[in-house]
Amino acid sequence: MKSSEARSAYNQIFSLLEKHHSWMQETINLIASENVHSPAVREAMQIDFSDRYAEGWPGERVYAGTKYIDEVEILGNDLTKALFRADFADVRPISGVLANLSVLTAFTEPGDRMMCLSIPTGGHISSARHRLWGTAGRVRGLKIQYFKYDEHELNIDVDATIRRIERLRKKGKHIDFFMFGASVFPFPQPLPEIVEVAKGYGAYVNFDAAHVAGLIGTNSFQDPLREGADSMTFSTHKTLPGPQGGCIVAHDQFADRIKRGVFPAMHSNHHLHHVAAKAVVMAEMLAFGKDYSQQIIKNAQTLGQSLAEEGFKVLGEHKGFTKSHVLLIEVADTPLRNGRAVEEKLESANIIINRNLLPWDKRFGRDYIRPGGIRLGTSEMTRLGMKKDEMTQIAEFMRRIVFDQEETQSVAQDVAQFRTKFQKVHYAFDTARDAYEYIKIR
Repeated sequence: MKSSEARSAYNQIFSLLEKHHSWMQETINLIASENVHSPAVREAMQIDFSDRYAEGWPGERVYAGTKYIDEVEILGNDLTKALFRADFADVRPISGVLANLSVLTAFTEPGDRMMCLSIPTGGHISSARHRLWGTAGRVRGLKIQYFKYDEHELNIDVDATIRRIERLRKKGKHIDFFMFGASVFPFPQPLPEIVEVAKGYGAYVNFDAAHVAGLIGTNSFQDPLREGADSMTFSTHKTLPGPQGGCIVAHDQFADRIKRGVFPAMHSNHHLHHVAAKAVVMAEMLAFGKDYSQQIIKNAQTLGQSLAEEGFKVLGEHKGFTKSHVLLIEVADTPLRNGRAVEEKLESANIIINRNLLPWDKRFGRDYIRPGGIRLGTSEMTRLGMKKDEMTQIAEFMRRIVFDQEETQSVAQDVAQFRTKFQKVHYAFDTARDAYEYIKIR
């Protein structure tokens, strides 16, 4: 490639980055696994830490030059412990999946058995079986069993699960590790009832709070560490509006094993600029998180009710649709017929959602490419200050696309106009810059 061609590609990269920021200013983003940073979090991710190495634990580094890095990481751990009321915290994992794998490494051996939710019932691909290339099955070599699931209640079936555990144990196939949590769980899981059985034969229990960590940290959902979990892993960029990354909190007696499970087992250098940004978001959540989390849940419940009134089949209606940030909607009976078509049509109208398998989709011959459902989350739009009236308006936009089959460009223009009033981050210390402002530092 010639120098002129490289320069042209270089310029194109930045042009595309700016276009993305401009587009985000005009969209309604309902991806349940995404959020928007505060300007302070963005600043923390631009610092010189991104060029440095700090393998190991603060005070036990393999590299020199980390005196300020150590102080920031210690602050991050302390703030995380305070937010989650935990004895121990480790902010080093660079993703939620690697946080899970670090805990699996600390507490299981290849060939052990793990119980979790299956993918169609809301489980994450990282917990899936070997043949599905799940992290637990393929990488760690665990044998995977699934919780029994109540499709009506959208939750783990406690009695049926306990019977399954006992049947397996009688066959000499006891469960060594329980992974609670999921990619989709609108209601708190029945942790204490199953933990009582698990602890009866020495099984280890982790709660994957990737999606609901912000809600848990602010006492707005459930409290796994007080309900029997030995540890909790989570992402830092969903209901917790930080940088993309992971984290682990646990009871103190497990600290040494988890520390070794993170380093040297799973991580080398651990993205130090993201550690700084994690520390910032923990401080923000300690100060503003309660109001933010409660508004997320109120917005999700209002959006669920509004969508139902517009003709959508929102699951969990008999339970108020959700007690978290997430909603599941069955779209197989709509004019668009499957989640992929709905996803694509809404995106062309500046409404961003994701298609999602429903617990019964496999029985109807559906798969993740064209599933029967979609998944919505309210974390990001809540961060921009949206409340009840805005949720009602969003439901109307979605009805115009999915049921009325209105021309997408017309709706996209209305969505962009709607978004002009919501350009600032809320629930943060510093909010001077717009949420999606492109900041040029070249």
